[in-house]
Amino acid sequence: MSGIVFLVVLLAYFAMLFTISWFTSRKANDNAYYLGNKASPWYAVAFGLIGDSLSGVTFVSVPGNVATAQFGYMQMVFGYLLGYLVIAQVLLPLYYKMNLTSIYTYLGQRFGKSAQVTGSLYFVLSRLIGAAFRLYVSATVLQLFIFDQWNIPFEITVSVVIILILLYTYKGGIKTLVWTDTLQSSFLLAGVLLSILVIAQAMHLNVGGIVQTVRDSPYSQIFFWDAKAPNYFFKQFISGALIAIVMTGLDQNMMQKNLSMRSLPDAKKNIMWFSVVLIFINLFFVALGALLYAYAQSISLELPTRADHLFPILALDHLGTFAAIVFILGIAAATFSSADSVLTTLTTSFCIDVLGWDTTQTETAHHKRTRHIVHIGFAAALLLVIVLFNAINNDSVINQVFVAAGYTYGPLLGLFAFGIGSKRLLRNAWVLPVCLVPPVLCYYINSHAAAWFNGYQIGYELLLMNGILTYLGLLLISKPANTLAVKM
Repeated sequence: MSGIVFLVVLLAYFAMLFTISWFTSRKANDNAYYLGNKASPWYAVAFGLIGDSLSGVTFVSVPGNVATAQFGYMQMVFGYLLGYLVIAQVLLPLYYKMNLTSIYTYLGQRFGKSAQVTGSLYFVLSRLIGAAFRLYVSATVLQLFIFDQWNIPFEITVSVVIILILLYTYKGGIKTLVWTDTLQSSFLLAGVLLSILVIAQAMHLNVGGIVQTVRDSPYSQIFFWDAKAPNYFFKQFISGALIAIVMTGLDQNMMQKNLSMRSLPDAKKNIMWFSVVLIFINLFFVALGALLYAYAQSISLELPTRADHLFPILALDHLGTFAAIVFILGIAAATFSSADSVLTTLTTSFCIDVLGWDTTQTETAHHKRTRHIVHIGFAAALLLVIVLFNAINNDSVINQVFVAAGYTYGPLLGLFAFGIGSKRLLRNAWVLPVCLVPPVLCYYINSHAAAWFNGYQIGYELLLMNGILTYLGLLLISKPANTLAVKM
């Protein structure tokens, strides 16, 4: 693909993002930054969450991972439905009842300041890792197939991407992100659907031929029933439900947009529609993977050593200019949607939960200046994590994201489950130390599981194990509510 064409496509895309940012941030105040003035339409949030949920990992890694995982990824996606139902019926009513801006304020009011800070710090760690992995996928694709041709270092590529994200999120916050994410979800979906059509045209397939090709593919098995394997259905389904709960319902990044809506019924409607649509979208992605491998076989293409590179190789080198433009727009949407809201929500959580700000009060000039410094600081931290990951990564990114989530979201699952499921209080000073232990134990157990349990391999159920250990640890440092006062 011509570098000039690529540059024009990206500039046009940036122009749309900055236009939206300008319109939405012209009269933005501190409430617009944190909660979008509580005026976000549910349908815009629901559609924008698609891009937040999918990102570059889904766009590149899920189709590529079909060769090893087949359609087994859908087992976890089906589990999402159960998780989103819990979010709609349990977590959202709680958050709206308490009129929260940061969801970790719940932990502070329920247990004390230490629990609130612990929840926020685990969110910061989780989201920095997750956003870095997701942005890394997109950036490495752009680097390998575009910027390497111009001898531009990877660090410069990522730096430019993050600076551009800073420019259009710096002022408007959530009010801007609701609409930029809607645009990016549109391009992300267009990318996968048009890619399917381009491959179908290259293989001379009509709609029936697409369905038949996918059905006959050696990769189309969805359900797996070997209880010892990590892709066992019930492991994947339950893990999918838990991943949805922790990576959406207990995640400030996903919940802040949900809390920016006018009412609880709108927020519930948003989550339920989003959960149903997400199943069909992920089905398109795994179907795209089957078609990519079928097309690669039809042209006798030697498969790349990294599955993540199959889609970009075919789109940019074999399917023509239109397919290349579609791919670039899709990966650009994935790149920006995976990181833009993260900077805003990390800033929100840090300012409220760690610095102790009350966002119901008018923001002072000092607070605004501090907020901007924190926003830029998290951008720098995101850049550092991506560069470090680029130096050490040697595994499939799709697996790394959820393995990391299993370790870092587990304590959040345990904290919220203990808060909602019991009436006991905690010794405030012991909360953080207790929440640090389960991830270490889980890592040790995971490393020896096959030897200890007759070949059993731990999959994404690592998240459940981590949450249970956290819950048990919190139980040990708890006392009945009538015997222990909470110390803020």
